[in-house]
Amino acid sequence: MSLTLLCMLLSGFLCLTNGGNPLQTDVRTKVNLLKSLIYDNTKATVTLDSSALKQLVHLSSATDSPSSPKRVSFSVNVGSKSLTLGNGQTLKFDAILTNDGNGYDDRTGVFTCPVAGTYMFVVDALSYPGLWLFLKVNKKTVAKVNVSSNYKDKPLVQISRTVIVKLKSGDHVQVQNIGNNGFIYYALYSGFSGLLLY
Repeated sequence: MSLTLLCMLLSGFLCLTNGGNPLQTDVRTKVNLLKSLIYDNTKATVTLDSSALKQLVHLSSATDSPSSPKRVSFSVNVGSKSLTLGNGQTLKFDAILTNDGNGYDDRTGVFTCPVAGTYMFVVDALSYPGLWLFLKVNKKTVAKVNVSSNYKDKPLVQISRTVIVKLKSGDHVQVQNIGNNGFIYYALYSGFSGLLLY
């Protein structure tokens, strides 16, 4: 019975088709994949190579394991009214789209890193010319965005900056206005997002 089942499995595996035509080029690949299986003729059992079995068990339990990587991401924006900012003021994005891991605090505008790793952050804003925004990790500036004063004939300009940085658990990330009378337009045009990459 087991031998019959194995033969059916092997023939079905080797005879996969694409649009009704056998995929001849994939046969060698599929045979090589099957070589990792060890067939014991006397007992009619199939066992996986131990390293393949360990990998399969790890992959199947990775999403449910408490040791699996924590998912961390957030995306926030300026919600119901535009922001007028003073020099050194942290932007408080009040409309939260996502906050997986609860790292972003809309009361302070600060993301506190819950899990060490490599993160990607995006800052974007619709503003008048003369705006300077700094993305800071702890107190160190890691990125800048600016609406140049050369655009004074334009009423509003969209700006954006993406940065990838390594963070330790507990690090703080925020967007600060540098300069007086910074203006950030509302209605989903201006936001701040972050994501744990790995």
